[in-house]
Order: sequence, then structure tokens, then C-alpha cells
Amino acid sequence: MLLPAKAEVARHLEQYRAWERLLLVAPADHVVRGHFENSGYTLCVLMGKRCAREAVDAAEHYLRDGAPAAALSSMTVARDARGSQLSQGPQGRGTGRAVGRRP
Repeated sequence: MLLPAKAEVARHLEQYRAWERLLLVAPADHVVRGHFENSGYTLCVLMGKRCAREAVDAAEHYLRDGAPAAALSSMTVARDARGSQLSQGPQGRGTGRAVGRRP
């Protein structure tokens, strides 16, 4: 997985936090809510997550530690002892099914 530029992630995370603060001040403002939701969606796309809360957590972790790609995406690929790829589920658990090899 390609990682986004840290400056870009930081900029979008800052925008998300700014809209979040504005939404807390004016929860009935539909324009503010729209911008907040759009900024959350952008973080989801950047970080490869399905919900904004996960995307924010992943962005903070990425900026803090420079996390590897496996920490950003819930889908990973592992190799067994023979070098075959084992498909991994959403939680990183191997399904035991070899990918790209015949039995």
C-alpha cells in the first residue's frame, strides 16, 4: 500500500479537528456538519479505513510513529513456510487458503 505524504495527512487531520470543534459549538449547523463529514471521508480515503474514527486514529498513529503500511490497512498478506501467500481476514487472521497455487 502506498502511504500518503505525512504533510498531507497532517493537513487533513488538522482540518478534521477544526471542523469537529466548530460542530461542537454549533451542532445544528448543516453546513458545518457537511464540512465535518467531508473531512472525515477524506481521512478515510487517505488512511484506507471505513469510518472516520478509525481513520483519525490511524492518521494520528502514522504521524506519531511513522507506522508501517500493515498498521494502516486491516487487510494484510502473509507467507507460509513454503513461500505461498496466505490470505488474511480483516483482523489479520489467516484463513489457511493458499493464494496462487494449485493443491
